[in-house]
Amino acid sequence: MKGIFATPGALFYLFALFLNAFSDLGHKIIIQNTVFKIYDNETQVMLTAIINALMLIPFIALFTPSGYLADKYPKHLILRYGALFALAVTLLITLCYYMGWFWAAFWLTFVMGAQSAIYGPAKYGYIKELFGNERISAGNALVQSGTTVAILSGIIAYTVLFELRLSGDETNEAEILRHIAPLGWLLVAGSVLEYLFAYRLPDKQGLHVKKRFDTRRYLRGYYLRKNLKATLRKREIAVAIVALSLFWSISQVILAAFGAYAKAHLGMQNAIMVQGLMALAAIGIILGSVVAAHISRRYIHKGLIPLGSLGLTLCVWLLPMLDSAWAIAVTFSGFGLFAGFFIVPLNAYIQQHAPRAHLGTILAGNNFIQHISMALFLGLITLFSYYGLDPVALFYLMGALGLVMSLYLLRRHLDWFVWVLIELLLSVRYKIIYENAHLVPQEGGVLLLGNHISWIDWVLAQFPIERRIRFVMDRGIYRWPVLHYLWRLGRAIPISEKGSKDAFAEARAALRTGELLGYYPEGMISYSGEMSPFRRGFELIAKGIPATISPYYIGGIYGSFPFSRAQKRLVQERSLWRRVIRVRFGVPLGIDSDAAAVQAAVTALKEDNGPQ
Repeated sequence: MKGIFATPGALFYLFALFLNAFSDLGHKIIIQNTVFKIYDNETQVMLTAIINALMLIPFIALFTPSGYLADKYPKHLILRYGALFALAVTLLITLCYYMGWFWAAFWLTFVMGAQSAIYGPAKYGYIKELFGNERISAGNALVQSGTTVAILSGIIAYTVLFELRLSGDETNEAEILRHIAPLGWLLVAGSVLEYLFAYRLPDKQGLHVKKRFDTRRYLRGYYLRKNLKATLRKREIAVAIVALSLFWSISQVILAAFGAYAKAHLGMQNAIMVQGLMALAAIGIILGSVVAAHISRRYIHKGLIPLGSLGLTLCVWLLPMLDSAWAIAVTFSGFGLFAGFFIVPLNAYIQQHAPRAHLGTILAGNNFIQHISMALFLGLITLFSYYGLDPVALFYLMGALGLVMSLYLLRRHLDWFVWVLIELLLSVRYKIIYENAHLVPQEGGVLLLGNHISWIDWVLAQFPIERRIRFVMDRGIYRWPVLHYLWRLGRAIPISEKGSKDAFAEARAALRTGELLGYYPEGMISYSGEMSPFRRGFELIAKGIPATISPYYIGGIYGSFPFSRAQKRLVQERSLWRRVIRVRFGVPLGIDSDAAAVQAAVTALKEDNGPQ
């Protein structure tokens, strides 16, 4: 996320989103805490579910108009006029507080939801326009972190101020609202500042898109069918949307049920304590989003998706088993951490791969499907409450659903999951610096050739490259127990002196079909730290195939225990401590380059790299 705040308009964008979420949540918290004070058990859970549903239904009903507006008009204008609309609504809400009109304020939650529904596609669509594809993960992390900080600070600020304004003698909703009425001016002030920041946002869309909205087609459902088809056309985008929908639905259930659970099972009566525990998930989301952006700084790392899903599921299962406030606090924090891992790459993937002309529609479709799912899950909460069922059962049910989702995502992204685990483990021991990884061609057949200095060279070469590398490796190592499964997962090509013909044929086929092929011309790991003469086997693989050779050099790993084969007499210390590794990629070479030319290119990279 380094340097992202230097992007023109980034700070104005962040503050505008912060204030929008802060005000939306503020009103919801006031109404929700009023319900918490007046009602108990099933009625409390049911009304809490309805409050959440009032924020969801507009995203369903306004799916088509919100997508249409985000695709037709500059997104910064939608954010600006959305802030003006929020100002009008917060003034009306403040009036309701002073008059003690609880049910009017309760139903105005729906109007706040409508503003958010129109606002949403423009808010997320603007990320790609403002930050570009190169920083789309960092932009999503920034938005997620800013929104989460708004949620966290909103929960704390409005809950604390809510409690401080009350005397404790209030017997009905009207009395509570009159006591907390001055908080309405905080909502109004937030909307005013939001408009001022939105007014400074740059126009990144340029020319307006000519689109016509037909109300009759909208009412007949024509646009709904058309836009849903556009939203779900690409399988990867559809999977991402469904996964996000399940995550937000599970989260909604947990947050809606926890208040009643804490009151009935843990004896918590203070709204600050209950909201504070749930707010810790927001701190976790901030940290998880920043870590996810760092891991995805070169490309969207899909390994974070199953990792996040598995972590979320574990936390949901643990929650009803704990009776300590500290343990629950840690669990909510962990839930947020893994949520950040999960949300950032999925949102970034949707924004990056959606066609620009339909980005607003697809983002609105994302909101539509998410909120349909969340509404259905809130219906489940209402049903549980109606029949007086224990909220604990909801936690276990959500955990089971999370497990199913995790297993599906793990199966779909298993190779990426393995890679992210390896990357996280090695980052504890090594600081790996990559130079010029962008020089590796992003498409077409590529033969990746470099020095062989340790057992983990193949890992170090893969980390900065989104394309999966198929390595040619020794058949004896390929057959090692346990690790054999990983080699198969990575589609490695085993080779031996007796079976080189078949291996070369498979390698040539991989290059011919446009794959990225890794090969070690030295034939073995160096014991001395110096490169051995490059053998000519790769020339046989590359001969006559329209591909490219990409050279690279790894420095800094020699002598690192246990991955290096360094001899004691050649290394003063086989260090166990953290060390710096540099991996430098060179300018691509012609496919007809011979062993001497390739070794010269790799050696040149070594000279710039310093000691191994």
